[in-house]
Parts: sequence; structure tokens; C-alpha cells
Amino acid sequence: MINTIKQFFEKNLQTSPESSEEISEHSLQLATAALMIEMMRADAEISDEEQNAITDTIRSKFVLSAEDTDTLLKLAEEEITNSTGYFEFTSLINKGYTYDQKIKVVEHLWEVAFSDAVLDKYEEHMVRKIADLIHVSHKDFIEAKLRIRNR
Repeated sequence: MINTIKQFFEKNLQTSPESSEEISEHSLQLATAALMIEMMRADAEISDEEQNAITDTIRSKFVLSAEDTDTLLKLAEEEITNSTGYFEFTSLINKGYTYDQKIKVVEHLWEVAFSDAVLDKYEEHMVRKIADLIHVSHKDFIEAKLRIRNR
């Protein structure tokens, strides 16, 4: 298992050789998946609906196979375990995503928060915190919440 994750990391999560400043798409996928997993853990209750929302979103957003999705999620969980906060993930998103893509990340976090039909105060706090860290305005944060809640 650990070799599979290591191989996935070596194959997909390195920055481009052309520029050490350029952020790879796979690094952004890892950062997004890690934040979604943290969102799921925000209220200390992990539901099947939340897990399914993350898996479905990652698979469709990044057009990954079921196997690659599972590997990415396992790698994201490992990265979260070894991280000391959100900075390593949010800094990648800030460097690699456009503003509209950052709003999509906030929407994905709301999807996880609303997936179990219970919006916990810790979940809302976390989405707000991440939105602030990736420089999404309060107006766009609220609009993203309303779009996802009204689906």
C-alpha cells in the first residue's frame, strides 16, 4: 500500500522540470483533496455521505479513475497526518489556482459540509477560515454557500 502511494506521488506530484515555481496540477489536486478531507473531519463525525461527496467530487473534478481517486485520497490523508496546518495546502492553491478556481474549492468544501444534511458550526468555521486563507472574498464565500445549499 505505501509503495503504491509513493509511486503515485513520484509519478504525479512533482513540479514541472521547466520551472521550480510552477505548481503541478497533481499537487493542486492533493491540496484540494486534503482540505476536503479536513472539512469532513471538522465536526468529529465522519458520515458515509461526506466520504461519498469527497470521492465523487475528486473523481469528477479531476477526471480520475476510481483507483487514482482512492490513491489520491489516501495520499491526501497521509499528507494531513504529517502537516502542521493548512498553510502548505492553501499556499499551493494560492499559487496555482485562479480566483474562480478558488471559489470552486470553497464550493467543494460547502458540498462536503452540506452532504450529511447537518451544517455544524465547526464546518462553517472551517470553510470561512479556508476561504480567508485562499483570499476568497466574504461576498463570494456567502454566494458559494447559498449556491450549494440551494441545490
